[in-house]
Order: sequence, then structure tokens, then C-alpha cells
Amino acid sequence: MSYRTAYERWSGVGPYYAMFPIEFVNEVVLTYTKPGQGIIDPFAGRASSVFAGAAHGRPSIGIEINPVGWIYGKTKLAPAPADKVKMRISEIAEIAQCLPASVSKGLPEFFRFGFSETSLRFLIAARENLDWKRKKTDRTLMTLILIDLHGNRSRSFSNQMRQSRAMSPEYSIRWWQEHKSRPPEIDPQKFLERKMAWRYAEGLPETVKSTVWLGDSCLLMRRVEDLVTRNKREPFTLLLTSPPYMGISDYHRDQWLRLWMLGGDPVASRSENEHRRDFTSQAVYERLLNCVFQQAAEVMSESGCVYVRTDARELTFEITKNALRAAFPKWKEEVVDRPYHKQTQTALYGDKSKKPGEKDIVLTGPGV
Repeated sequence: MSYRTAYERWSGVGPYYAMFPIEFVNEVVLTYTKPGQGIIDPFAGRASSVFAGAAHGRPSIGIEINPVGWIYGKTKLAPAPADKVKMRISEIAEIAQCLPASVSKGLPEFFRFGFSETSLRFLIAARENLDWKRKKTDRTLMTLILIDLHGNRSRSFSNQMRQSRAMSPEYSIRWWQEHKSRPPEIDPQKFLERKMAWRYAEGLPETVKSTVWLGDSCLLMRRVEDLVTRNKREPFTLLLTSPPYMGISDYHRDQWLRLWMLGGDPVASRSENEHRRDFTSQAVYERLLNCVFQQAAEVMSESGCVYVRTDARELTFEITKNALRAAFPKWKEEVVDRPYHKQTQTALYGDKSKKPGEKDIVLTGPGV
């Protein structure tokens, strides 16, 4: 990617596990839709499909249950102007200066090892004052913070960590102690302004009206269906999505530190919500896919396409294929093998076994 356009600069927002490659979503969007035709993604992640659709003139809707993915997608579709974001950074920096010198005392020891007091004061000021759910400027600034909340020690707020996934506090502290690694001393305001300069260098992305909704797809797909049945919008031409894979990753626990930044608890714990976990239960996984795809069938054009990327492991693939067949019984099916040619992200966490790759299930409607 050349990063010579605003679309390319913003498409990489932000680090997330199991992301659609940008080149892939561009190809699918341009192959299966025309300008003006709608795209739906009920498992949007960081909303790469929605952003690609919107940037190519296709009004799109995504649904994402994880606030981290949601805020990335929502911001990409409509970032706030740079001058307003810079002003808000300055305001948060002023608030941070009024906080106690040692704010880490009220937090688990992970935060003392992970961030300098200067960085932590700024992060807490942002956490307590940014209205990221309702205000575009605050959401854009929070997104910029989340991107580099943790990662390489020389390029983020944190001590040395992975960028895509927050490790457990116990493991992190042990690693930092063994390597005598200390959190970087940075000026948060200058740090963010420098990051902004690159992100905004080519301007703001041009998109048609599109959105990402925060919540459970099983519930919010009813809202999408209502829009179509009441003729407030045309049926969708493309369903482009990738549901979470069974037993691969707990997306919410993996993002526990960013979720803390968004107002959550300062601990790496599993969610009690069955749709916010790692889907080790086959029954829960089957119910989710059947629920979402059955509702999706009600909003798709008969001349449309359903393009679903899934895990090539037999159980996950069969559940996904069967759910799609039940929802779209008259649609023509094609399966495309997508073997892995490189190590997967699981190798970063000790699992270096060979993986079977992924499969794309492509359905075309009877009206095509």
C-alpha cells in the first residue's frame, strides 16, 4: 500500500485481531457491486468492508459488538477536522496537569509498570472527559489514542507490548521485570500531534453516507430489516463479512486494555456475554450464525452476493456453510480455498502449529 491517498491513510485504523486485508475488501466490493448499491456486514470488526464500500460510493451498514472495533470503524467513516482534534488534545493535556502527580496508586500495579506517570495522567484525563460515543471530535481523538495505547515501546504510550492484543497483566509485569524494561517518558500532546500529522497528511477520506452500529448482530439485524421493509432503503447487493471463528480468540479479553480506556474495568477478564467470548460452545456458535444469516436473507437483493470468509477447520467451516445454506437455500454456492502462506497471529502467542487456512463461501442470488 502506498499511503498516498486519504483512503489508504485511514483504512489502517486501527490494530485489531483477524482484520480483512484492504486489498481483499477493495477487490470484493468492486467485483460484486456498482456505485450506489448497498453493502451489509453484521460482524464488522474494525469495519474495513464498510469503509471500503463507503469510499467507493456504496452506502454501507456494519454492526460490531466490540466497542474497540466500533470506534475504529465509526471514526474512519467520518474523522473530525485536524484543527478541532488538536484543540481537544490541548484541552485534555491541561486537564491532565491538574491531576495528582502519582495517579497509578489507585490502579493495579500493571499500570505503574506499563506507563509513565505523565502518560497515565493524560490517559486518565482522556478516559474521564472524552465523550467518544456521541461527539465526533472526542471519538476521533480517542481512536488516535487507542491505536498507540500499547505497542512497540518506541512508538506507543506503553512499555513494550504487542499492538494488536493486550497480554495479561501478570505475564506483562513478569516480562518487563525480567528485561528491566521501563515505560517510555513521552510528552503525550507532542506524541499525538506527531501521529496526527501523518494520519491527516492526505486529508480526510471521501465517503458516501454509511454507518457502523454498536451492539449484538442478533438484535440489530432486526433494525436493518425494518429499514428495508419500510422502504427507507433498498435491499443490499452485497453481504461481506467474516464471523468470529470457533475457539480462536476472545476478542474482548484480548482488547482488555483498550476497553479499560473506553471506561471498562482495569483487569483482563472474560465477558459473561456469550457473544463476547471465544465461542468454545458449538451450540452458541450455531445459534449466532443461524440467527444473523436468517435475518440477513430478509434484507438481501435476489440479484445480490453473499461473501463470507471463514475458518478452514472442518467444524467451523461446516457450521458456517450449513447456516448459509439454511438462510439462502436457492442461492448458488462456490467455495474458494485461502491457505495461509505466512505464520498467523497465533504464532505470536506460542501456537506455531500449521493452520489449515481460511475458506471463502460465495453465494450468488437466483436473480443474478
